[in-house]
Order: sequence, then structure tokens, then C-alpha cells
Amino acid sequence: MTKRTTTHATFVIEREYPHPPAKVFAAFADPKKKARWFGGPDDWQKSNHQLDFRVGGKESISGGPAGGTVHAYNAEIWDIVENERIVLAYEMHLDAARISVSLATTEIKPTATGTRLIYTEQGVYLDGYDDAGQREEGTQQLFNQLEAFLTT
Repeated sequence: MTKRTTTHATFVIEREYPHPPAKVFAAFADPKKKARWFGGPDDWQKSNHQLDFRVGGKESISGGPAGGTVHAYNAEIWDIVENERIVLAYEMHLDAARISVSLATTEIKPTATGTRLIYTEQGVYLDGYDDAGQREEGTQQLFNQLEAFLTT
């Protein structure tokens, strides 16, 4: 029998972008724009990114190294305030194993020079597959990809 474990953790990431809040928000809200920056490393095989950006809408993407473990993300959007806030809950899988369930809040705040993005994730990491440190590292990489996208 497999030993089941849970680990709870919260992390916060703050980033400054020299772009207006509407542009940063659109990078999350517009399915074509989000598909350009949201996902695993460039060398991963990826499924189609799906995004129905509305309260109650769903988002999903999966991928992984060629012939390797498939990483799958499935989310439901719980709250949207245009150009200010997005709240969603998501689960992650490695192949068929659910490895975590998280509540993620993205706050978008105007600054004198652009936007401050504040991302807070409250997660439960299941059965030792993942932890907050690894998740934070992966999310930092996503926000690096967002920064690159915003500057194009």
C-alpha cells in the first residue's frame, strides 16, 4: 500500500514589469497571448493550451520531455477583476498521479513605471511528488517567459 502524505505551503512572487496593467492582464486573459508564454520549457512536447477566460471557465495544458512523464495542468477560474485580479484553483498531474492542488491569486497593480504583479499560491502537495520550492521555481520561470513575451 502506498503511503499518502500532504504538505501545505504558501509562496509569494512579486515582479515589476515596465508595461501598463492592461497589457499584463491581457497576457493572462487572451488565449492566443497566454499560449505564447505559458507552458514548460521550449524542448518539451506540448498539448494545445485551452483557456476559457471567464469566471467558471477552465484552462488546461500538458506536456513533457519527449517520451517522458506528462505534466498536466487543469484550472478553474473563480474570480476576475479586469486589469486587477485573477483567482483560480488548479491541479497538477504527473501522468495519472495528482501531485498537487493549489489556489492561485494574481494581483496586477499600477506603478509609476508600469505594473507590479503579486502572485500568491497556497498549495497542498501530495504524496511527496512536489513541494513549494519546486513549484515556486517553476512559476518564476513562467514569469521570466511572461517578461520575454511582454517585451516582444
